[in-house]
Amino acid sequence: MIKIEPAKQGWILKTEQLIPAPLHETFEFFADAGNLERITPPFLNFQILTPLPVDMQEGALIDYQIRLHLVPIKWKTEISLWQPPHAFVDQQLRGPYKKWIHTHTFEPRGSETMVYDHVEYDVPGGSLVHHLMVKKDLLKIFQYRHDSLEKIFREERQPQEVLA
Repeated sequence: MIKIEPAKQGWILKTEQLIPAPLHETFEFFADAGNLERITPPFLNFQILTPLPVDMQEGALIDYQIRLHLVPIKWKTEISLWQPPHAFVDQQLRGPYKKWIHTHTFEPRGSETMVYDHVEYDVPGGSLVHHLMVKKDLLKIFQYRHDSLEKIFREERQPQEVLA
């Protein structure tokens, strides 16, 4: 499920996805900044500029570069909340949005994990820019992320055939 709704200032994007892996394994995947490239669509030409591995903790800063509609954009986020294995928040300090606060929440569901995204954001240019470009882009990005996570966790968790 991916949903975008208006907020007092800007919009809120919400997603939820059941990951076929236990809580600690799922959180570990998301806590590795290097995995962002695996779940970001190729059209963004996403690159992490901060040397990996990033020591994820409250106050950690991560620099990225994306290319959006042929325009290169540098993006800096701060981990403003770090509560393993249940939640973390990355907040844009510099980038394409007027506001971007992305809360990741993880809840155990037996041997699986429910992952929730809650993104509070606002864009330069307001409703017109949001309607013409940003909303469509975000829906594509988060759908790609959903599909990538499905593929990664389903394929990686499949038992390997033993060749005799």
